[in-house]
Amino acid sequence: MAFLADALSRVKPSATIAVTQKARELKAKGRDVISLGAGEPDFDTPDNVKNAAIDAIRRGETKYTPVSGIVPLREAIAAKFKRENNLDYKMEQTIVATGGKQVLFNALMATLNPGDEVVIPTPYWVSYPEMVAICGGTNVFAPTTIANGFKLTAEALEKAITPKTKWLILNSPSNPSGAAYTRDELRAIADVLLKHPQVWTLTDDMYEHLTYGDFQFRTIAEVEPALYERTLTMNGVSKAYAMTGWRIGYAAGPIQLIKAMDMIQGQQTSGACSIAQWASVEALNGPQDFIRKNKAIFQGRRDLVVSMLNQARGIDCPTPEGAFYVYPSCQDVMGKTAPSGKVLKTDEDFVSELLEAEGVAVVHGSAFGLGPNFRISYAASEQSLEEACIRIQRFTNSLK
Repeated sequence: MAFLADALSRVKPSATIAVTQKARELKAKGRDVISLGAGEPDFDTPDNVKNAAIDAIRRGETKYTPVSGIVPLREAIAAKFKRENNLDYKMEQTIVATGGKQVLFNALMATLNPGDEVVIPTPYWVSYPEMVAICGGTNVFAPTTIANGFKLTAEALEKAITPKTKWLILNSPSNPSGAAYTRDELRAIADVLLKHPQVWTLTDDMYEHLTYGDFQFRTIAEVEPALYERTLTMNGVSKAYAMTGWRIGYAAGPIQLIKAMDMIQGQQTSGACSIAQWASVEALNGPQDFIRKNKAIFQGRRDLVVSMLNQARGIDCPTPEGAFYVYPSCQDVMGKTAPSGKVLKTDEDFVSELLEAEGVAVVHGSAFGLGPNFRISYAASEQSLEEACIRIQRFTNSLK
């Protein structure tokens, strides 16, 4: 359609949203579908956070807020970065947005010119390259492998950087793989970045609190203070606090970048929802003990899913360090024939036939830039996960 902008030709719809919608449609038709596509905790928002929102409504906190967020929330964000990440940010160096997506989009919009390159490790969250494309930048994909835990190596980063590189997007723990970087792994990446002063880091720490066992979370500006002045550290309340629908993301970084993001947001959405901001103040400042309880539940689910998927013929499922996803390989079933008679040539064929045959909705790995794999979100009940894994085992056993 000639009326539409050329930029739309560079952008694909979100595969994760598409899978979730397809599962909803099948359920509406009466199909028995287990949907493991959405990246959304199945826990409820904590009561103290809900009560803070109700109190804010009763106090009349229902007006427009400053574009960058209410002062108490920006102060809570600065305090959180100091308390949990050993990062010193003034309130003026913080910004609140309508979800983490808006933080990322505003940062890229504020900084990218045509021809600027953004290094994105694969597999990646589906929205990163689409945002870069909308903002006029060029995606440069740095591959990882299942053998190195889906983590960017110093060598792969060095190879991807050119004089045109403006950003590295680093997501730890990762959506879709659950991979999380240790201090030493971040140190190796930082050493490369120090050699290339034109490259900034956009670190997406949205799953920071969801790491398992004795893994210690670190963020790159904490590991290498020399990168502080060219790092935007992004986070939010969606995942750890089970507040996806409240739509609050936040970031901290150099004041010049924050002011530029504020200007863009001021012409776009203005301030985020006032009620959600007051709820987020309580989330960051209030009791944190429920995070530990939820983590223990997630870890049990992770272990269940990894164990059962590794019992499915032709599936290889590594154990991720964090988030609530697994990213198994289905390489060994490529070329086999599904019960429908279709030959599986791609991971998209695999997930399509799995949905058709067994009613399990997962996302194909090629949507995240690395296949043949698929992503399962284990933010679902143990009963649903166990049944889904039984169905996947049955499906792979049926392949000829």
